[in-house]
Amino acid sequence: MNLNYLSLYQSGELSKRAKRLHERLASCDICPRKCRINRLLGEVGFCHSGELPIVASFCDHHGEEPVLSGSQGSGTIFFGNCNLRCVYCQNNQISQDWQKQKANEISCRRLAEYMLYLQNKLGCHNINFVSPSHFVPQIVAAILEAIPMGLHLPLVYNSNGYDRLETLKELDGVIDIYLPDFKYIDEKQALELSKVENYVACAKDAIMEMYRQAGNLVVDEDGIAQRGLIIRHLILPNGLSGSREVLKWLVKGLSPEVTISLMSQYKPMHKAGEFLSLSRSISKSEYDEVYNLLEELGMENGWVQKMGAQELYLPDFEREGHPFVA
Repeated sequence: MNLNYLSLYQSGELSKRAKRLHERLASCDICPRKCRINRLLGEVGFCHSGELPIVASFCDHHGEEPVLSGSQGSGTIFFGNCNLRCVYCQNNQISQDWQKQKANEISCRRLAEYMLYLQNKLGCHNINFVSPSHFVPQIVAAILEAIPMGLHLPLVYNSNGYDRLETLKELDGVIDIYLPDFKYIDEKQALELSKVENYVACAKDAIMEMYRQAGNLVVDEDGIAQRGLIIRHLILPNGLSGSREVLKWLVKGLSPEVTISLMSQYKPMHKAGEFLSLSRSISKSEYDEVYNLLEELGMENGWVQKMGAQELYLPDFEREGHPFVA
């Protein structure tokens, strides 16, 4: 297995990147919000996160895309807090309950130990960083510690798509598999539903950079992902996610060969009940419309979740042990 981050470590480049990223926390510009607060001194901005990483949960996740979960599961590390405020967030227990998440602060050394536990004890196929956008410096620092401890798995960057281009460039050669969301095609919807003014522009730039770095999906002889880009798109009711335009942009802006993961798991959660347009799951006709778009646009690579299987994919982080239904 050819893992570029091992070469970056051996050359000393990974250490340099970790140092640069850590210094940026003094006037934080890690994500597109660029709050410019000093996280090294405990100041917090939009993400309510300081110098230390916050890990809400880690587990062998068997509900990710088949090329990630395989037979042994994806070694998923869920970071607390978020740089978005999606009113329908399925992970709201850990993404928007900042006071509770403060108790989940750990050292970068401890984060490295979690990676090795997922690799060595649980036998996972990869290390999957979920909601990593506001913790990139801490993640790179932890990788730097984990490599001499024996880390040798592909690394997955599983983000909401609201990532800063300059930060992603520091991850070139570090991350093997990018797994971003592309939530909306309309900035007005992004502002209303996720409290972000420039989501679409940032997500397009981020996804293009991820594609430049990782390219199309590459799997091994067992069908397990080793490298590449997989783009997730959650179908929202009443066309709120603009699925037709999202998929058309992916075909035109990237390639018809790009791997897409269409998600039908939407269920009204968190504050979604306050919005009439979000107060129900998607209908069969809405599902079929987006499904048929794949053939219309010539997109053959990826997966589509089946209808009616929400409980398999929605976590409960207050459940003892594993956050997902066994």
